[in-house]
Amino acid sequence: MINHRLWGMRCYLSGAIDKAEDNGIGWRKTITPFLLRLGIVVLDPCDKPIDGYFKEKKDLFDQLKRELRFDDLNTEVRKIRTLDLRMVDISDFLITYINNDIQSCGTWEEIGLANRQKKPVLMICQQGKENVPGWVWGMLPHQHIFGTWYDLKKYVCHIHSDKDVDDMRRWVFFDYSRLMPKISIKDSENSLLI
Repeated sequence: MINHRLWGMRCYLSGAIDKAEDNGIGWRKTITPFLLRLGIVVLDPCDKPIDGYFKEKKDLFDQLKRELRFDDLNTEVRKIRTLDLRMVDISDFLITYINNDIQSCGTWEEIGLANRQKKPVLMICQQGKENVPGWVWGMLPHQHIFGTWYDLKKYVCHIHSDKDVDDMRRWVFFDYSRLMPKISIKDSENSLLI
């Protein structure tokens, strides 16, 4: 399969939330339409595919911190961590936004997990490619590190549809059209009754 390699693939959007001024929502909302146009499934920790798991939880965390209810906070944050790391597990690749001026914790765990799984981690740094923290240069191929959104999008388009691409021993191009059932959901529900 040459064209539309990324169709059906799942991309997790990794980056700071807790200390980000906009709770990490802005850049995710900006990149999502681009990915959807390519047929990529977006896994967004700010818009979890589970009802009520962002705004309500963020408010709860803030309340538990104010009330110094650290046992309850620990219990609740563990649930979020489990969900986010599960989304990393089921993703095919990550897009990670880092800003060296924003403290981030979960992002680095997500990057480490995906890297150990040999998934592509496409990283963009607000301060430019040359300002990515030193350790990252030993983790990721430099071709997966970007200083501008334009360069990142250009690379994604290249991987998606150019004839010859280097998989860098990280990209695995499943043909999801072959894996999906050929019947409608309604038909499958009716067949369960037989």
